Amino acid sequence: QVQLVESGGGLVQAGGSLRLSCAVSGSIFSINPMGWYRQAPGKQRELVATITSGGDTNYADSVKGRFTISRDNAKNTVYLQMNSLKPEDTAVYYCRQTSLFSGISWGQGTQVTVSS
Repeated sequence: QVQLVESGGGLVQAGGSLRLSCAVSGSIFSINPMGWYRQAPGKQRELVATITSGGDTNYADSVKGRFTISRDNAKNTVYLQMNSLKPEDTAVYYCRQTSLFSGISWGQGTQVTVSS
């Protein structure tokens, strides 16, 4: 059974930083593309950043230059380093894994709140 567990969310002032972590179990983590998504109140879930098994990354325009996605295959963990946070970054952040064997799996989400 695939499990994704996010951590690291919280309340931060504008301009601050947070690092989110997503620990994955039950899958061959190293070969699977991973992604971070977010959903603000009243809005649809949107892509934040993705990383391939080879380490290639992609970012939403709204976070380019501020957020960095990375992975540690030895720890089965993907990270999202968020710098220069803005109030509009406030959302629930979700980790997603795409697997040829188990399909798409989501974590339970972690709340990020940025105060102005």
